[in-house]
Amino acid sequence: MQTDNPIRVAIADDQLLFRECLTSNLKNFDNIKVVAEVGTGRELIEWVTSPNPSPDVVLMDLMMPEMNGLEATRRLRKCLPDVKIVILSVHGDEKYVAHMVKHGINGYMAKNTTLEELYKAITTVHQTGFYFNEMVIRVLHSGQLDRKGRATPFEMTLNLTRREIEILELICREYTTPEIAEKLFLSVRTVDGYRNSLLVKTAAKNTAGLVVFAFKNRLVNVLDV
Repeated sequence: MQTDNPIRVAIADDQLLFRECLTSNLKNFDNIKVVAEVGTGRELIEWVTSPNPSPDVVLMDLMMPEMNGLEATRRLRKCLPDVKIVILSVHGDEKYVAHMVKHGINGYMAKNTTLEELYKAITTVHQTGFYFNEMVIRVLHSGQLDRKGRATPFEMTLNLTRREIEILELICREYTTPEIAEKLFLSVRTVDGYRNSLLVKTAAKNTAGLVVFAFKNRLVNVLDV
C-alpha cells in the first residue's frame, strides 16, 4: 500500500532492461511512485511538459539518444526548476561529475550502486534538495569546480553573517529546514529567510548550489560532512 503523498519519480534511460528492473525494484517502496518511464531525454521533456503528474525526482542516464542527460537537465531547469535531478551513469570520471554539478544536478551516482543507496538518494534529495555521495564530494574537494577570478574564501566569509554560515553548515549536513529551525531555536519562516538570503548572496539556484558554493569556497570541511 502506498503512502498518501509518495515521492513521484520519473526514470529516463535508454537501456530497457535496466529501466524496467529499476522500476520494478522501486515499486517495493511504499513512499515512492514511478510516474514516468522513458527511453530518451526528449521523451522525458515531452512527458513533463504535457498534462501528466510532475515528478518530484528524476533519475536520468547521462548518455541517451536524441537528447542526452546534459541537455535534458538544461531544459528541465527551465520548465521544472524545483525538480530534483539525480544522474545514474556508468561514467564516474571526475570531469563528468564536475560538469553535471555545474549545471545544477542534485545528485550523481554510478549505475553499480545498491538499491538501498539509491533509495536513500531519492528520499534525501526530496527532503533536503541534494544527495552528494563520496564520488561527488571528492570532485567538490578536488578543485575541479574552481574558476578563475572567483572570490577568495576569506572574501566570501566576510559577505556572509555568522548565522548564515551556521545555517549553511547545517544544510551541508543534510538538515531539513524544520530540523535547522529546531536546532537553532528559530521559526521555519526565519530559516527560510536565511536560506533565501544565502541564495541571493551566493547566486546559487537551489540548495545543491549552496552546498557546491560552500565546498568551493572552503566554508565547510569536507571531512566533517
